[in-house]
Amino acid sequence: MSQLSSFPRPLGTDVPGTCEVPHFAPVRVRGGRYQARRLVRHRRRALAVGLAVSAVALVAAGPGERDTEARGGGSPRGRPVADAGRERRAVEMVSAPVRIADGATVRLLGPGDRVDVVAAEQGAVGPGDAHVVARGARVTKVPESPDSVSEGGALVVLSVPRRTAALLAGAGATSRLAVTLC
Repeated sequence: MSQLSSFPRPLGTDVPGTCEVPHFAPVRVRGGRYQARRLVRHRRRALAVGLAVSAVALVAAGPGERDTEARGGGSPRGRPVADAGRERRAVEMVSAPVRIADGATVRLLGPGDRVDVVAAEQGAVGPGDAHVVARGARVTKVPESPDSVSEGGALVVLSVPRRTAALLAGAGATSRLAVTLC
């Protein structure tokens, strides 16, 4: 036993024999190509997600104050500025003095009231001869004068658009005017 055990064994004699690896299905990790294929199969859902992401991106990248200043301080294209609309309306509104036929009615009015102005032809007797000249006009001033309640009527100042002021002036020259509170 002494001499055989002292020699080294030849290489490969202590390794077990080879065996076959059993067959198994491939392992699929979630993500990657598998999800891309799934999205292609569900085109409607993918399109909806794409449109939603695009809409959010457009809203987030919309024109801001910095973009407006970079273009020269004007308003951003496609979006009206609320202040510009108010300025335009303020410029279009004018004060129109109107003589109301019934002076006692004018005493009921105060600044800030809304009225409709009705014109009736002076020779008109029957119904249907009256028409509304101004709708929702704001009373700005009710001047007080000693003859405020006279047969000629009473004066009231209304804030109306420029075109309506011209219609009121024309109707006041040819018709008797009355007001109704809104």
